[in-house]
Amino acid sequence: MERGGTVNERKPIECWLSDMDGVLVHEGHPVPGADEFIRRLRESGKRFLVLTNNSIYTPRDLAVRLRAAGLDIPAESIWTSALATAKFLAGQRPGGSAYVIGEAGLTTALHEAGYVLTDIEPDYVVLGETRTYSFTQITRAIRLIEGGARFIATNPDPVGPSNEGSLPACGAVAAMITKATGVDPYFVGKPNPMMMRSALRAIDGHSESTAMIGDRMDTDIVSGMEAGLHTILVLSGVMAKDQIDRYPFRPSRVVDSVADLIDLVDDGA
Repeated sequence: MERGGTVNERKPIECWLSDMDGVLVHEGHPVPGADEFIRRLRESGKRFLVLTNNSIYTPRDLAVRLRAAGLDIPAESIWTSALATAKFLAGQRPGGSAYVIGEAGLTTALHEAGYVLTDIEPDYVVLGETRTYSFTQITRAIRLIEGGARFIATNPDPVGPSNEGSLPACGAVAAMITKATGVDPYFVGKPNPMMMRSALRAIDGHSESTAMIGDRMDTDIVSGMEAGLHTILVLSGVMAKDQIDRYPFRPSRVVDSVADLIDLVDDGA
């Protein structure tokens, strides 16, 4: 497959899903061309969402942070693993209850989905990201799961970035709870294609005419592929071109960055 070439012909792209880190921003700065790409999307009227597995922030929080980085993305165009988790739980057990380890992005999403947050016989233990994982909270989660609470985690990412280096993320803490309880969580975020499907429903999109842009083969591309989307790998993040062949699946298209997709917004080819 040539760079920029497509594996097969599809319907014109009418909706766009894009990962955030490594695609639109990198180390706190916008990827060159990202501002123009977002501007073109907004001017075109095409429906789009920016996706992130990070469940710490609300969409409004992220919109402010992205604006500070030079990207004007409205809160309603941001879809987080916290929102996907809340939608999933509301569909599984409407008006349920959960013991939550996480921050405002997750607790707000669950409250808005009609959930009660409690440590008294909750239906679910829901694990997300937080800057301060508490041994007391983790112990409580373990005991609630042992008592029958169902175990949900926003995403399987084992580490997250910081200015000082890697930080343990949701997947790493989930593994500790699993080791203690023998219970595996259900991960809602990428690479679960449910994250893509919930995003599609949020913008009334269809898989045959939607593209997913990501910088990781093992999360963005595989989940997009399994959801039936047109997948576009950008090389502006963690993935190098020579790593693609290590995977048993292929993206529909490979480009250097979103700057190479600006004209594609208008023609949708």
